[in-house]
Amino acid sequence: MAERSTAAVDVADNSGNEPLAAKADEATTDGTAEAQDAADTGSQEENDEKAASKTFPAAPDLHSGHKLAGRYRLEECVTRLDGFSSWRAVDEKLRRAVGVHLLPADHPRARSVLAAARSSALLGDPRFVQVLDAVEEDELVYVVHEWLPDATELTALLSTGPMDAHDAYQLVSQISQAMAAAHREGLAHLRLTPGAVLRSSSGQYRIRGLAVNAALRGITSDGPQRADTEAIGALLYAALTQRWPYESDAYGLTGLPKGMGLLPPDQVRAGVHRGLSEIAMRALANDGATASRQEQPCTTPDELAKAVAAMPRIPPPEPVFTAPPEYQRTTYQQGTYGRPAAAGPAVTQPVVPVPPAPLQSRTGKALKWAVSALLIAALGLGSWQLAETLLDRDNKSSDPGTTRTSPDGEKRGPKQTTPRVLPVHTASEFYPDGSPQDTDGVESTYDKDRTSFWRTKTYYDGPVLAPFKKGVGIIYDLGSPQNVSGASIALRYGGDHTAISLYAVDSMAPVESISSLKKIATSETSSTLAKPRAESPVKSRYVLLWLTAVPHADGDQYSGAGYKQGITDVSFLGTSPQ
Repeated sequence: MAERSTAAVDVADNSGNEPLAAKADEATTDGTAEAQDAADTGSQEENDEKAASKTFPAAPDLHSGHKLAGRYRLEECVTRLDGFSSWRAVDEKLRRAVGVHLLPADHPRARSVLAAARSSALLGDPRFVQVLDAVEEDELVYVVHEWLPDATELTALLSTGPMDAHDAYQLVSQISQAMAAAHREGLAHLRLTPGAVLRSSSGQYRIRGLAVNAALRGITSDGPQRADTEAIGALLYAALTQRWPYESDAYGLTGLPKGMGLLPPDQVRAGVHRGLSEIAMRALANDGATASRQEQPCTTPDELAKAVAAMPRIPPPEPVFTAPPEYQRTTYQQGTYGRPAAAGPAVTQPVVPVPPAPLQSRTGKALKWAVSALLIAALGLGSWQLAETLLDRDNKSSDPGTTRTSPDGEKRGPKQTTPRVLPVHTASEFYPDGSPQDTDGVESTYDKDRTSFWRTKTYYDGPVLAPFKKGVGIIYDLGSPQNVSGASIALRYGGDHTAISLYAVDSMAPVESISSLKKIATSETSSTLAKPRAESPVKSRYVLLWLTAVPHADGDQYSGAGYKQGITDVSFLGTSPQ
């Protein structure tokens, strides 16, 4: 379970070096800019003089229990700095924990914080902690973001020791790919420290404070891509060595020895993966010098992500097998428990041959063969009688002259039981966690057009979506109660694997949990067609189609590579109630 600090945005941490390529400029009310020391390592007197020269409106004087917009109840203040404050809060409307940044509307950074929060919210990438709301009202500006109580800060992970090669590889791979996607949308972080990186219980890394942390602190940069790339290199360096790649101590990590320069990670600690050591040196600002040869430096997150992808994949470590303790014989097992020890030397007892079991003799073997033959004959006779009975029953049930009699005595034709396609009247997306996938594409799943489709978001851990997400789905209205016996679902992506379940629900907005719903059928497939079939039809007007696992697919014009799925066409099968 993560501590309180794992969910708070790292906006108050003044320790550690900023990336060498970044400049921290704070805009004042008269339009001038004052440079902030990137390393924050000056003397206390210099810091006090700097603090005195900067004037900010006082942070909002709020208290626990205060509500914003009638729904966000403040619980605990985790940061108070430079005229803003950060809180752990509760969204009473959706009954979930959230984080909130607060600052006065006349704060010199209020405009830039609002702009950064709204730009970050439009990205919608699950690798980043999502901005949920950005509002200005009652002379306050506040930004609401996700709160992840089950995630752990990289700072806490590094406090226990350096990472193994597989974990460090996953860290730099996921973080560089996420930041490359952000920069393609024109967004930079500029405050990518160990406190800004979280690892979920499923092993997925998430980045918090995209654009917002820098705006709250007034940090800007002439080279944002280089600054974020160097920050990723510092994170990888710390993961490999448990040392901060600068001379000053920061984030609970010891810095490098003074006067030694930037040493490669495999020279700081024995056993470091050579390829990852070179990647860290190429990302840091050292003109690309590596431990073994000269490589071009990585100056953008996209270049860094491509360099990591070009490496041989590093598998997870083999599980350590602990051998069981050596077998120890005891006196109890030797049959001398409770007996006095013999006074003289032990006398070897003669070995008496054990007689064979009763059925090991010649007569016993003959008896066993006779019993086996009788059993085989009995099984054959029983199987023949059973097959004859079933054939008679099938002949009777397939008789075309079979009729049924109505209550008034009139004879009618055979009862129709063949399933047919049930029409869909309407549908809507079902997202009990408050995070929809593609609400505008739901109608495309039953418009009989295979070129249009509804799609999920792209996930970077799978194929099973849990625990990051319990599932995604759509509820269909069949117009009236029907006996639903299955469905035919055309999928956009094939691969290992897609898991789909059908549930009967009582409305288009059910309140019951998934585990309490009546399951109609389930299907698991690696192709682009799923056909869940029920053992017996279930009567329901509303049917929930629920995906719990999706395959890995390449990037296309709609989304990047990752675990995802799309539904192009859905047809339900069943019969109308008699």
